[in-house]
Amino acid sequence: MDLTSQPCSLKDDSINLKVIDHSGAQIDEIDNLKEELEKWKERLEKAEKQKDELLLLKLSADGKRDQTQDELRKLMDLEEEQCKESMIKKENQERNLTVVKQQNIELRREIQKLKDDLAAKSSKLSQDFRIKREIPKKKMKFTRMENAESDDTFLNTCCLFHIAAKIPFRLQQRQALLTFEEEDVAQKLIRREKHTVSLDNEKIELKAMPVTLETGVKFELHVTISGEKINVSEVPHLPIPDEWIRDKIELNFYKSKQGGGEVKDVRYDRRSRTAIITFLKPGVANNCVKCTKHPFCINEKCFMLSVSPSIEKHLEKFQIFSGISKRTILLSGIQEVEEDEESMQDMIEIHFQKPSNGGGEIENIRYVATGTKLAYFEEDTENVA
Repeated sequence: MDLTSQPCSLKDDSINLKVIDHSGAQIDEIDNLKEELEKWKERLEKAEKQKDELLLLKLSADGKRDQTQDELRKLMDLEEEQCKESMIKKENQERNLTVVKQQNIELRREIQKLKDDLAAKSSKLSQDFRIKREIPKKKMKFTRMENAESDDTFLNTCCLFHIAAKIPFRLQQRQALLTFEEEDVAQKLIRREKHTVSLDNEKIELKAMPVTLETGVKFELHVTISGEKINVSEVPHLPIPDEWIRDKIELNFYKSKQGGGEVKDVRYDRRSRTAIITFLKPGVANNCVKCTKHPFCINEKCFMLSVSPSIEKHLEKFQIFSGISKRTILLSGIQEVEEDEESMQDMIEIHFQKPSNGGGEIENIRYVATGTKLAYFEEDTENVA
């Protein structure tokens, strides 16, 4: 051992080296830990931020949820309210529908009743205003000639009828109608009203009333019988055009040997199976209507056509009137007696003919003992001023 040499350290290099290495590793580890700590801090900060954001989102979501629940609750309440209103409306509509149906039923009944009343009144009016079609035969004589406006007028026969319908009055059982010659007599008896009459040794009280008549009509009927036209009916149905049938009819009535002549015009109607023929010459129409049936041969078949005069009719001065018969009285209150109808009528007539009883000359009298009878009134033209 060299004592002069520098004293050597007791440290072992290998040991010191190991210490140095261990300290460096610790430092690195500490640095790593610090870095990792920083990272975790950053992560923690991020997590805290995310947590805060999530909390904010949660709070926002909770607010929206509460708002949505409130809206849902309101919608449910609104739906329930609307459902109730709908039920109420439905009940009201059903109630109104029931009322409308009932009103419709009542209206139908009322309409049917009105129809029945209208039919009854129409039937009654048709009976009241029914006029016989047959015009009574009249002897006519030529009086004078008039200047015609055109040559066609000479071909026609014109007639004018003044028609006044008789007004019916139903006379009930044990009633009498008396028509006096003087209006004043009837009116005095009506004003007096009650009359004591001796019938069959018994005095009875009769009531005199005015005769209220139903509605009557009067009018002028103008009739023109054409001298150049005739009506043809019962034209057969044939599977040929209308123009051909029209030509066949014209040719058929063109023949003079059948009373025809030159034809001016033919109007044919397939539906009614009729035709109107107009001739050129006067007198041809009169010759044709002398025979009511004319043969009509076509396609090797023969038919019979009905021929009649062409008559035009129209009404003028149509008047509807109603009133009270001023010369007639209605007696009621006649009691049943043993006398027959004619004897009772004679006794009533004798009583009301006497001026002492307020009566006068009787023009007509009618008494009904049993049942009912119709009396007819007509216009009093003789006493019209």
